[in-house]
Amino acid sequence: MSAAGATALAPWIAAQRSRLLAQRGHAWLLHGPSGLGQYALGMELVRAWLCDAPIAPGDVPIAPGNAPAAQGAACGQCGSCHAIDVRTHADLCVLMPEVQMMALGWPLSEKAQAEIDDKKRKPSREIRVEAMRDALEFAQRTAGRGRGKAVLVYPAEQMNQITANALLKTLEEPPGQIRFVLASEAAHLLLPTIRSRCLGHAMVWPAPVQMQAWLQAQGLAPEAAASFLRAAGGRPDDALALAQSGRSPQAWASLPQAMARGEVAALGDWTPAQAITALQKLCHDLLAASVGAAPRYFAPADLPRVPPLAALTRWSRALAKAARTADHPFNAGLMLEALVAQARNTLHSKH
Repeated sequence: MSAAGATALAPWIAAQRSRLLAQRGHAWLLHGPSGLGQYALGMELVRAWLCDAPIAPGDVPIAPGNAPAAQGAACGQCGSCHAIDVRTHADLCVLMPEVQMMALGWPLSEKAQAEIDDKKRKPSREIRVEAMRDALEFAQRTAGRGRGKAVLVYPAEQMNQITANALLKTLEEPPGQIRFVLASEAAHLLLPTIRSRCLGHAMVWPAPVQMQAWLQAQGLAPEAAASFLRAAGGRPDDALALAQSGRSPQAWASLPQAMARGEVAALGDWTPAQAITALQKLCHDLLAASVGAAPRYFAPADLPRVPPLAALTRWSRALAKAARTADHPFNAGLMLEALVAQARNTLHSKH
């Protein structure tokens, strides 16, 4: 979803929003694999909680100050909804890694922005302790608009142990009218004490026909929607991100054979992290094919000859090792060349 929220809300997200808003609780943990809409659902919850005139289940706006039997969805028209759209709501605190906040259009604190602008440091890839301290100070303040306050943490697994422990006390004893949404793509990495203090919600995996229709509604041709869904392993948000990245379904389908030929140009505009992810998907499908299972990310006709299982196992381990340092390689071009050479050698391994 774009920073401005231009992407149409998926029907499965709207359905989950309605179910969660009908329940009580001050903290939700939304969990599941990436690409299922944790961020979108978290935003829908905080928008509804802070909305000046939420829509009741009967599609009737609830007057400010009245307490509905069940919380309704955000109206999308009031001052609160507009403030969230332009990232200026005084009663909403968003905790994310700085790289994620910048990608989604959320402003950084003045201090953090100044440090990055002055090149004193790079944007953080985890949720910083300083940001959590600012959030805890935010939690103690009085709500500015009278609808309470909300804190959205995404992806929650990017809190280190110090940051998570700082949040724990406030989760245990929330001050005033404040509610939390922790959205995670790897909830098993969270502290057990964090998980135990939240109501858990496993993200729904939509039906293929729903995902296909939604992607087509975003402007994708039926064939492209099906191809990107396959490339994303059936995860709709990831499929849309692939479609918006400028890559074509044809380029994805031709990747396995390009790797067998050792064509570095096939990964020319990819970052090392993106290339490793794509190669891990190829390795996964070849491992599946080696034991008679169906591939997940590529069409069977697009796969090259299946190498020996031992070679694929070594490749899988090497890719997992490379993934740990993919975000800061010494030389991205040389790393891509090495990855392609490694792929070609594996794909030409003999029994």
